[in-house]
Amino acid sequence: MKVLIAEDDAISRRMLEAFLVKWGYEVMVATEGGAAWEVLQGKDAPRLAVLDWMMPGRDGIDICRSIRQHKGRPYTYFILLTARGNKDDIVTGLEAGADDYVTKPFDPFELRARLRAGRRIVELQEQLLQAREALRDQASRDPLTDLYNHGSILAILRKELARASRTKGHFAIAMADVDRFKTINDTYGHQAGDVVLREAARRLRGALRTYDSLGRYGGDEFLAVVPGCNPPAAARFAESFRARIDRKAIETAEGLIPVSLSLGVASLESHKQVAAGALVRIADAALYRAKIAGRNCVAVATPEDIEKELSKAVPEAEQPEPYDALVELPILDRPA
Repeated sequence: MKVLIAEDDAISRRMLEAFLVKWGYEVMVATEGGAAWEVLQGKDAPRLAVLDWMMPGRDGIDICRSIRQHKGRPYTYFILLTARGNKDDIVTGLEAGADDYVTKPFDPFELRARLRAGRRIVELQEQLLQAREALRDQASRDPLTDLYNHGSILAILRKELARASRTKGHFAIAMADVDRFKTINDTYGHQAGDVVLREAARRLRGALRTYDSLGRYGGDEFLAVVPGCNPPAAARFAESFRARIDRKAIETAEGLIPVSLSLGVASLESHKQVAAGALVRIADAALYRAKIAGRNCVAVATPEDIEKELSKAVPEAEQPEPYDALVELPILDRPA
């Protein structure tokens, strides 16, 4: 673990550095407060710091107080070096944001013990942050397919739509539906149906670009968010999805099950602005046409489809909150 030493006294600084290197730390050295502050602003700043209370530029108290005012950054554990040993001075240092202190001249064994305590706290915080991120990711994922869940893919859709609106870029989505999935469940059982969905999701992920997103919209439906796609590119993207499933049998405990996919595509020209809910309805209507056309095919929404939906749009001031508006989208009663 890296440790910053900020000490203007050369002898004390060399002693600190020698001990910390001996104890296995990677040491960064600053000879005055301004330099210490710059090190702590770095992208890969040390998470442990030993600061002299009094030094040129910015003193240790000032650095601690300033760092603690910056929320949302990784925690830095501060140990103050001070010749001040009375209670009032110690309270002042701790209230400024220091975590611990060592009086001068420092005892190497005491400093080593306090550094170990600081290291344990920093490592524990890192573990907690990793656990939080894992829980956050888990909450955004569909447990069966490991794709984004309904709420997460809609949140991504809103974000990418807003980006496309700002940049005046092309934008598309594709709604995909496993053909005759109810028949698969009824014939082979729900466990086999789950295997089909997992394998379909795995195959579809392989068609994504790094900046595309795919979610399980619900049941056997998938929603792909594909920024930067004009109508022809969006149609090719959807066709690549269809081809990855196209009656290629999926192995289950009940035997091989041939599966196909129908898709509806809605693509916006750069000058169009459509609400997320409206865009999903447009793609869903196109998906309905793909089902009617015989399944295992791609249907692309026409400019007339988009204009028709826009003519029905609720004025912005009358629309409900974005999340509520998206969660309860009316979906056409289309063939399975």
